[in-house]
Amino acid sequence: MREILGRRLQRLRDRFQSLRPDRVQSGGTSSLLEAALTCATTFQWPVLPGVGRSSTDGARCACPDPDCAVPGAHPFDPGLLAASTDPRMVAWWWTNRPTAPVLMATGGSAPCAVSLPAGAAARALGRLDAQGMRLGPVVATPTRWALLVAPYSLERLGELLYAKDHVPSSLRFHGEGGYLLLPPSAASSGGQVRWEREPRPAPARPAVTKSPGARASQAPGTELWLPDVEAVVDALVEASSGAPGGGSRLAY
Repeated sequence: MREILGRRLQRLRDRFQSLRPDRVQSGGTSSLLEAALTCATTFQWPVLPGVGRSSTDGARCACPDPDCAVPGAHPFDPGLLAASTDPRMVAWWWTNRPTAPVLMATGGSAPCAVSLPAGAAARALGRLDAQGMRLGPVVATPTRWALLVAPYSLERLGELLYAKDHVPSSLRFHGEGGYLLLPPSAASSGGQVRWEREPRPAPARPAVTKSPGARASQAPGTELWLPDVEAVVDALVEASSGAPGGGSRLAY
């Protein structure tokens, strides 16, 4: 099955390159298509193209809002509900918009995420590593990092946060109805989105003793290891509370 899927994906990539040879550069726009197809088919993450930057002013968002808080890095047309794992749809989107950022619709059967200022996130990861916590993928921009976690409901998140004495405003929760900018998209604050920790398959047969708070995310594609939000939120709250200025809640 994996071999058949691989051949289909290669045909889609070849078709894309034959359609837009003048706009596909090595390590450039073709890598966005590659990333979108990998997320949609290998990991079964629903993706869609972000709005991107203005063609006349690369510093501004292509959306109508002149004061957009996350220029280029949000859904617009298509809207978030259009996110798909269909490789034909994904290939069509990036055939027509080869420089579009890659967005993942979070929640449902897809991962959720918690993002925080980059410096605070690095400290939190150090603390979680010292505790023996097995973490999942971590998305990094120059200003913020996002830890992917197992899907959670808004009700569950609300109960968890209600029990905290304080939740820093610099923490952002990407759950049902949310989205996350994925590598190798351009970050809204400048620079490029990258994997601080790349997605890795979960063990085929997890050991009896697992890392505290960690579990595998079950999906039709490759099974990934994702921690529960309860297992990481204390470290993220503590690290964010000490961040200078609290960090930005919106800017990527």
